[in-house]
Amino acid sequence: MNKKIGFFQSIHFKISIVFILLLLATIEIIGAYFTQQLQRQNMDTFKTSLQVKPYTNTQLADQLNKTDTKAANAEIANIISDMSNSQITDIQVIDNKETIRGISNYSSRDLIGQRSTDPDIRLTDNSKSLYKTRVINGENYYIQVLPITSNTGDNNGIVGLIYIKASMSSVYNSIQNVMVIFLTASLVASILGAVIALFIARAVTMPIDEMKKQAIRIANGDYSGQVKVYGQDELGQLAQAVNNLSIRVEEAQEASDSERRRLDNVLAHMTDGVIATDRHGKITIINETAMQLFDCTQEETIGESVMTLLDVESEDNIQKFLEKRTEMFITLNEGHGQEIILHANFSLIQRITGFVSGMVCVFHDVTEQQQNEQEQRQFVSNVSHELRTPLTSVRSYIEALNDGAWQDPDIAPEFLKVTQEETDRMIRMINDLLNLSRMDQGTSKMNLEWVNLNEFVSYVLNRFDMIIKNNQEDQQKSKDYTIKRVLGSHDLWAEIDTDKMTQVIDNIVNNAINYSPDGGVITVRLVKTANRVIISISDQGLGIPRKDINKIFDRFYRVDKARSRHQGGTGLGLAISKEVVESHKGRIWVESTEGKGSTFYISLPFEPLNEGEPWDAV
Repeated sequence: MNKKIGFFQSIHFKISIVFILLLLATIEIIGAYFTQQLQRQNMDTFKTSLQVKPYTNTQLADQLNKTDTKAANAEIANIISDMSNSQITDIQVIDNKETIRGISNYSSRDLIGQRSTDPDIRLTDNSKSLYKTRVINGENYYIQVLPITSNTGDNNGIVGLIYIKASMSSVYNSIQNVMVIFLTASLVASILGAVIALFIARAVTMPIDEMKKQAIRIANGDYSGQVKVYGQDELGQLAQAVNNLSIRVEEAQEASDSERRRLDNVLAHMTDGVIATDRHGKITIINETAMQLFDCTQEETIGESVMTLLDVESEDNIQKFLEKRTEMFITLNEGHGQEIILHANFSLIQRITGFVSGMVCVFHDVTEQQQNEQEQRQFVSNVSHELRTPLTSVRSYIEALNDGAWQDPDIAPEFLKVTQEETDRMIRMINDLLNLSRMDQGTSKMNLEWVNLNEFVSYVLNRFDMIIKNNQEDQQKSKDYTIKRVLGSHDLWAEIDTDKMTQVIDNIVNNAINYSPDGGVITVRLVKTANRVIISISDQGLGIPRKDINKIFDRFYRVDKARSRHQGGTGLGLAISKEVVESHKGRIWVESTEGKGSTFYISLPFEPLNEGEPWDAV
């Protein structure tokens, strides 16, 4: 853009050469006209100096009419000498018999009285004048032959001729001298004119060159320079306009850059993915969120088709595709890892004329929303199913009692017992749902206190030991199991809600008992790490299939639905346990191998106490 321009290609040279050519053309026209006028004027002056005076013509005529030839010739010689000047080289007077009667050249006086042999005289009609130029020995001569007329006597009419030959050297020398002076003056004027033209062109082109440089700087993004204003003429006004333009462009560029940075910041910090394309569907802009959603980089996507990125198969072009739909749901990683569900909105970028120059795609991650809706639907379905089963059972037994079974002393108590059990199960389920609802809403109060976890876990497990002892004393037919404790000897203090944590351990140990075979061993361990304490409860049951491990803490989820419902479980115990542990800023998870049992882990934060420091020290 800033290419070097040669001098002969510059406007400086062009303006200068125009001025110089105009000057030369003017000088040439004036010189030609002046030369022509000078030559004509000199010729007119020259011819005027050669004119024969009327009285000279009369004198010559009188002498030619005299009969005394000798006296007449002498007088003619006197008249001719009076006519001679520096320009006339030869004057001859010839009578009508073509005899030379007088001659101005002394060296040719012997020709007087002889017949003239000059062709100009012999070929001239005596009644007409002859004017001509002739080159003799390389010199220009002007010749004129004039008739001599007489108005007296019988000889009234032409009585002879006068022959005048004059050299034109003085005329041409004068013209040549004037031409030399004129050419010299023209050359000096041309040189001065060229210098003046260069200065004038420089004065004109210098502001233009500065404006050109400023325009190049503006095009390159440099708005710091200003064009110098040399005057208030058109160039000065143009320079001022360029300066104003520079300021306006800088302000517009700053506004554009600010808007672009604002847009970049908006796109970079948007939680929604944004992709912009050209009119052919080729990606031109993609923000960070979109790259994270589609697991790609900017280098991989810029210039690629958005249809390919979205994995949408369509035989239509991008415009027809968008005319058919303005939104759609896209599932990423379907069947491979964690699925992501995106809600995509499409919008065409159109000019005022309706020409489509591109489109914008906005992607909103609705995975959690879809999962919540799915969980809500599943939750409603599970609650309905869980409540319908005991309600149907209760209704059947009540109808049977109402139909007369209450009078049967053997059947009535059994029906009432089942009705009471189903009612208790529904009450437990509703209480569990209320507890979960309070935890979800954050309204469940935590009664935290510092507890020695060794003693606390032992206390909870002692209750199960008491149940085993009571069952053995009553000789009831129940499952035989053993609880093994691996708690360690160090005191581990943690701040917990004892009632809620008791419920958690009860739920997990009860599940271990229910799903362990007869004679199984349930192992409870207490392990300390740097700043965590981990409670693990292992059983020797059937284990949990791999496909169910991630869902085991979902509400109403059961691995063995028939057995769980038969044993009176609500399907909410592990879900409540997870909520309680997480409310203590802990974590709960399970490891299981199908056919070899399961191990549930509860990780809680704790603060180690220095030796000798009381547990309640602040």
